[in-house]
This record gives sequence, C-alpha cells and structure tokens, in this order.
Amino acid sequence: MQTRADHISQLTSIQQFDIIIIGGGASGLGAAVDAASRGLKTVLFEGSDFAKGTSSRSTKLVHGGVRYLAQGNIKLVKEALKERGLLAQNAAHLFNNQTFIIPNYKWWQGYYYSFGLKVYEFLSGKLSLGKSRLLGKTKVAELLPSLIKKNLSSGVSYRDGQFDDARLALNLAQTAALKGAVILNYFKVTGLLHDDNNSLNGVIAHDLETENTFHVNGKVIINATGVFANKILKMDGRKKDGFKIVPSQGIHLVLEASFLDSDKAIMIPKTSDGRVLFVIPWHNKVVVGTTDTPNIKPNYEPKALDAEIEFVLQTASDYLTKKPTRKDVLSVFAGLRPLVAPEGNKQNTKEISRGHKIMVSDSGLVSIVGGKWTTYRFMAEQLIDQAIITGALKYKTCQTENLSIHGNVDNLLNIKPAHRYVYGSDLKALESIESQHQNHAKILHPNYEYTTSEVIFGVRHEMARTVEDILARRNRLLFLDAKAAIEAAPLVAKIMAKELKKDDAWAVEQTKTFVELAKGYLIN
Repeated sequence: MQTRADHISQLTSIQQFDIIIIGGGASGLGAAVDAASRGLKTVLFEGSDFAKGTSSRSTKLVHGGVRYLAQGNIKLVKEALKERGLLAQNAAHLFNNQTFIIPNYKWWQGYYYSFGLKVYEFLSGKLSLGKSRLLGKTKVAELLPSLIKKNLSSGVSYRDGQFDDARLALNLAQTAALKGAVILNYFKVTGLLHDDNNSLNGVIAHDLETENTFHVNGKVIINATGVFANKILKMDGRKKDGFKIVPSQGIHLVLEASFLDSDKAIMIPKTSDGRVLFVIPWHNKVVVGTTDTPNIKPNYEPKALDAEIEFVLQTASDYLTKKPTRKDVLSVFAGLRPLVAPEGNKQNTKEISRGHKIMVSDSGLVSIVGGKWTTYRFMAEQLIDQAIITGALKYKTCQTENLSIHGNVDNLLNIKPAHRYVYGSDLKALESIESQHQNHAKILHPNYEYTTSEVIFGVRHEMARTVEDILARRNRLLFLDAKAAIEAAPLVAKIMAKELKKDDAWAVEQTKTFVELAKGYLIN
C-alpha cells in the first residue's frame, strides 16, 4: 500500500469524490473495495486505525450462523454461507476450514443437531466446506481429549470458517488502495458540508497527526461507523428514523492451547443464557466466547464486566477437564455489535437479528448499521448500489464476487514461523526486509516469534502509526498475551521511532500510552 503521505497527496489533488466513506471497519473497508473496483472516485476516513473497534474484536469466525438457523432465519444463513465460500476463495491466506464438534450429553441431541447441520450443509450448496457427521462418544473423546467424558453420549462434527479479522481489514484497505481509493487512518470527520438545499456535498476531515483540516467534496457520503453511527446521524441533524442502534457487548477470553489440546473447536449450542459459546484454537492459543450484554455507551475500548468473565469461565469449566481460572487468562477483549432494532424494541440483544440495514436520510446521507463480518462483501454491494442511486452516479455492476483480496494465496500452511501465513503474497517482501540486516530478525519477545522486520514492514507498507497498531492489529500479540505485549512495547516503540523519524520522547510516550491501554486486557 502507498504511504499515508501519498494518500494525503491524492486527497488534495481530487476536486470531488464520487464516494466519501466515514469509518474504517468491515463495512467501510468493504464499501471502499466495492466502490473503487467499480471505478468510482473513493475516499475513506477512519478516525483511529483500521478495525480499531468492533472489527478486530470478533470471534474470528466466518460462518452462516448455526444459531440463526435454529431461529428460522434461513435467508441470513444462506447469504452468509455463500459469502463464507467466496471469502475462502478470495482470501485463502486468511481463511481456515475449521472442524467444530458439538458434544452431546443427552441421547437425542446427536440426532437433533445432526439433522440441523445437514440442513446447514445443504444451504451452502457448491460452496460447502465439508460434510457434517454424527460421531460416537469414543471418537469424540479421541478428537477432544480435554472434553469432560462423564455422561457424554455423542458428538456432531461440522465445518465452518475461521479467519484473522484485523488482518482481513488491513488487506481490504490495501485492495481498495490498489483499485485507486484514497484510504486514510487517523483522519477524523468533524463536520458535514451541505449545499443551499441542505443536501450533503462533503465532509470536514481533521488529520490527527498534523492537525491539518481538509474540506473534501463528494457526491455521496456513507456513514459506516458501526456503533458510533448515531454520532454522524446527529451531525447530520437526524431526529428519529424509526430505528435505534442497540450496542451489544461480547467478550472473549484467551487461554493457553493446553486447555483445548486439540486442533478441533468446540461449539456449545446452548449456554445458560441461551447463547452459543465457542472454544476455538487460534494463533496457537484458545479463544473462548462470547457473551451478549447490552451496552448503552459505545466506546473504542469497552471493558469486560466481571459477570461476563465469570460466565465464560464457568461455561468453559462445565465442558473442559482442565478448568480455566482468572489467573489463566492471557488476554480478555471486548467488542460492541452495532445491532439495529425498531424504535421501542424491548427484545434481549441476543434475539435481535444480525442482519444489516441501509438507510438514506433526507440530506442524502447513506448509513449502514448491523450486519457481521461474514457478510461484509454482500453488505458493501448493496450499500454501493444504494449510493449510486442516491448520488445519481453512473452505474456499473459489482465486481467483488470473484475479486482476489490483497495477499490471496493458498500455499502457506507450512511456513515458518507459522504466524506469518497472514502475510500471504506479501511474505516475500517481508522476508526481503528481514534479510537486509541481522537485527531485522530479532524477536520482539522471548516467548513469541514476531520480529523487528514485521514492525518495519507494518510501518512501511501497512500504515501502522502507533505501537498499538503493531501489537494489536498488525500482529495480534495484545489479543493473545497482554502481558507479553506490554513487555514488547518499548522495543516496538524504538523501532517505530526510527522508521517514522521520531525522537526518544515519542517512543517513551508511545510506550506509556500503550501500556495503559494494554492493562485493560489483563484480569486483576
């Protein structure tokens, strides 16, 4: 990807954009790829880093949603299963065809879930990832050695997708840039511009690094800010549109791999609060989650509640022979789902649809709320179709169904170090940096294989601007082991300071800022 300075230069050289996108998460980045690939002049502004919010805090699944099938939402499941199959083709370097097992402790559950998953498999059609199977208790015990065996009756295995959410977001930003879009992080939209008829015709964008402010003209403005969508709607003068955004918090606990001791994942189909809970291998750790807790104050760093932590630990302990406790948690992260419900809705958040909604305000502001990572491409297609209508732009059909996402290769399963599969086709460029100097192969922390070269690559080619950008989203150390991330922060700051031509004071301040943030990922 070009440098941030290159994108700012492009920003100032274009008099009017066709599409201005506010928000650099899954929805906004997907829209940028779609719009740019149709030949529309596109700019995206993200007030923080790409996927800083919800889009880096998912359960790391690309799935149709077995729970939605049980709720009878066939349309959403079918859409998601198609998109799951397309992502497996278009971003093969990030996609893992993961085996999940539902353990059954009552005789009838095996037949019940086996039937449901055959329907799930059927709905995926030609894009199926593999067949589901009813397993005997002996086979389940063999595949999941850490599972409690008492009263185990059977199990059902099925396939679903797994991915690295923050890395996909970054690859989407790179793809959009390669298609000609201007993509800028740490650019905050502080105002909307209207013409004499009160129709939107631009935004005021503030560069948080230089403190420069830009008036940017555009034919269509897209609000893709997730749980923060209300802020942009209010900026536009919105009163009530017959819907409300209902943020729902989900948390995840990260444990050592020994708690699962398997490359198979566990899906617990019905917890005590009526949700699904997953125990999933990821980057040589285990991710356990998630919860569904209403949260009325959206923020970038939501905190896991003690009750949520205890719920996840207790539920995991009900199924695992090695019981996790608070001291075993390496990292805890929370994200907010931007659910959308009709005004006056009093349902529990777990009962609100994960479908998306696209709205057009009187001013012409096009907003998207709801949805999930799996369907980001389909959501973007519908969003840009609507933007074309709203702005009376020249229509061109969507190009993304078979568009290869930056990094897309499918032969990196056995690379060393193993975590580098996320670089895909960029791996050679990374290795080139590493070969330039012996210090570039220096590891950032003794317990992990992340290296100096990956920090340099993140600054030069992935628009990383802060220590958090590197340790949270270019690599995932903060999410995998918060204590190790804190210990690695001073070295990362030093490397970045050299690359960004910053002084020692910058490195000290960056380290301090990151450490304070990372403490929120530790359990006291």
